Amino acid sequence: MIIDIVSAFPAMLSGPLQESMIKRAVDAQAVKIRIHNLRSWSADKHQTIDDTPYGGGAGMVYKVEPLYECLQEVQSLDKPDKTEFILTSPRGMLLDQTRAVKLSLCDRLIIVCGHYKGVDERIKQFFPLQELSIGDYVLSAGEMAALVVVDAVVRLLPGTLHDIESAFTDSFADHLLDCDYYTRPEVFKGVSIPEILRSGDHKKIAQWRLQEKEQITKKRRPDLFRKYLKLQKSK
Repeated sequence: MIIDIVSAFPAMLSGPLQESMIKRAVDAQAVKIRIHNLRSWSADKHQTIDDTPYGGGAGMVYKVEPLYECLQEVQSLDKPDKTEFILTSPRGMLLDQTRAVKLSLCDRLIIVCGHYKGVDERIKQFFPLQELSIGDYVLSAGEMAALVVVDAVVRLLPGTLHDIESAFTDSFADHLLDCDYYTRPEVFKGVSIPEILRSGDHKKIAQWRLQEKEQITKKRRPDLFRKYLKLQKSK
């Protein structure tokens, strides 16, 4: 996979993208990540990329010209079969595990880090930008959201996780929050791990974990639990 990230503040991205699982994926050649400084496509000496909105009001808006020129050049770098254009924005579709899986199947992602009041809407006449949100809140920098998108997608690529099964048992993978986990020692300051986990009966352990997932989801995310029950009934 190839991921191109367009940013006005590229220094916010470089550090996190060179750590942990993302670095492992890059080293394993599971993904190629490129960061592009949007200001490089500005036409003036001040590297202006934003302006006040037509019609008045507070805030600034990404100018269409530098963004257009940037995306034109970035898009021309490669010609993979399936490319998705993403704009990080609080008004976008919510990133969930299902969407992360779909994005991981793309050949290439081009992510524009949103800022200010957004982008000049005319850019969507030239590029199929889909707005994507990581939650119902506003960040001061779209780079933070872009990093979340990259991490959620890259960890699903072959060669990233040592054990890909781990990704398939994460929270949301089966529309449930994950269960509790324990490791050594078996007893810590008089507190033991659940007896079932020492039984060696993997079928019973799997049943116990499913019950735990259901109880935790029902308590903490009743909205998600209702969706889970609906899906169970439809099977």
